[in-house]
Amino acid sequence: MIIALAQLNYHIGNFGCNQSAITWAIQEAKNRGADMVIFAELAIGGYPAKDLLRSGAFLDQCEAAVVEIAKQCQDIACIIGTPVRNTTGKGKPLFNAALFIAEGKVQRVVHKGLLPDYDVFDEYRYFQPAETFGCIRYKEQTIALTICEDLWNIATPKLYRRNPMDALREENPDIIINIAASPFSYNHLRERMAVLVAHARQTQAPLLYLNHVGAHADIIFDGRSIVLDAAGECVDMMASFEEDLKCYELKDGTVTPLHETPAVQPPLDTPLIHQALLLGIRDYFSKSGFKKAVVGLSGGIDSAVVAALACEALGPENVMAVLMPSVYSSDHSVTDALDLVHNTGCHHEIIPIQPMADAFNQSLERSFSGLAPDLTEENIQARIRGTLLMAFANKRGYILLNTSNKSEAAVGYGTLYGDMAGALGVIGDVYKTQVYKLAGYINRERLVIPEHTIIKPPSAELRPGQKDSDSLPEYELLDAVLFQYIENEKSAAQIIALGFDEDLVHRVISLVDKAEFKRFQAPPILRVSSKAFGAGRSMPLVARYPL
Repeated sequence: MIIALAQLNYHIGNFGCNQSAITWAIQEAKNRGADMVIFAELAIGGYPAKDLLRSGAFLDQCEAAVVEIAKQCQDIACIIGTPVRNTTGKGKPLFNAALFIAEGKVQRVVHKGLLPDYDVFDEYRYFQPAETFGCIRYKEQTIALTICEDLWNIATPKLYRRNPMDALREENPDIIINIAASPFSYNHLRERMAVLVAHARQTQAPLLYLNHVGAHADIIFDGRSIVLDAAGECVDMMASFEEDLKCYELKDGTVTPLHETPAVQPPLDTPLIHQALLLGIRDYFSKSGFKKAVVGLSGGIDSAVVAALACEALGPENVMAVLMPSVYSSDHSVTDALDLVHNTGCHHEIIPIQPMADAFNQSLERSFSGLAPDLTEENIQARIRGTLLMAFANKRGYILLNTSNKSEAAVGYGTLYGDMAGALGVIGDVYKTQVYKLAGYINRERLVIPEHTIIKPPSAELRPGQKDSDSLPEYELLDAVLFQYIENEKSAAQIIALGFDEDLVHRVISLVDKAEFKRFQAPPILRVSSKAFGAGRSMPLVARYPL
């Protein structure tokens, strides 16, 4: 039997686009001689559809799309994910389902059993878990058809009391097929591969894992669908962050690619983050119907990286960089920003903000009489810049890209309605130390980000001689503590036990906890780590946090 894997980029709720892509893939698979073509989890309507799953109109369109797709399945079968209504009258109104379609109609419906409700997942909100599991038969092959989390009991046994594969394994399947919607994080492939390898070896059967590719605001899917043999060895890995369609022959318990397979390279964090951010930007714009971006360019590393990524993702002709120097801006900051504009070829405007800052200060002079200048005046500058950038977005129909990094977002080193403004946080899940690595990677073939931007001490330049280190620990140390607290979810005592200074740990954690109200109002950020701010880290706004 020849099986095609169709790794596609779906658009949530865009049934015309999704159906067209699926129909094309079915025909392409037939042209290549495939007996079956496989699509991803909840492919019909896109994932994550969130509360669209509560819309009767959305579900009606899913069902209508299934009818049309089934018509294309003549002389070829397909497996595809979709929500289906629960007609039992018990439990949640929907099942997360995989449809097995052949001879123009749905032959079998398989329900997902293990429903994740951790990190960015909230499937128990919508779906009823399956209670029974059984293999399907096609072309004299017994297929253990599973949906994403149904394989993850090995990795997260404490979350679930049963394992769907235990039941499916009793039927001695010839192959395991897993359709998934597994979001990207730069360190996730290792864990994902370990889970798949364990099941292939335990079942002693080849395993075909088919993932989504594409971005939906904060959630990014990396593709990288995987084919393993019965010994758990990687036979092939499909494209990273790109659509792909490949065919494999299943014969006598072996699975063979029907194409050349380059050696799978070990994943490197920075190139993966770079690819993910580019896809996140492109899909945010294309799926929202926007084409042009505006970025506030300060001459610093964060805005330089965001501007460079935007130019690479959208084309420099679609990026406007706005330089907004104040009396505190150094000459080299303006020069560095202009060098980046020259290196990328994007458009730019220069709007000095000092006259506007002076006007604010004069207007507030009587009200603030007797009070020394402080953070208030610094934030006024940041908010002037945010207002100007939003004016460009409004007047010209641009999308404002936010340039705050994860280190700043974690400790609240940003101004609400100022440098925290924007529709999309491009590097909000990238620590400052990672931003520098990303800048080096962007410069791997030619100079894009000026060298001086990379080597100079970071500064917000909101007061004379200001440096980030005046307010924060050095970023290498700060990021190390933040990683333990955020990604590894360790307590202060546990972090101190790792050898970190007690005062430093308490200070950093206090900053993180106090900044929760700021992150609540921040734009959605492109998720590239295992624990990003947003849906994956939900904390109360008004609480006494434990240390």
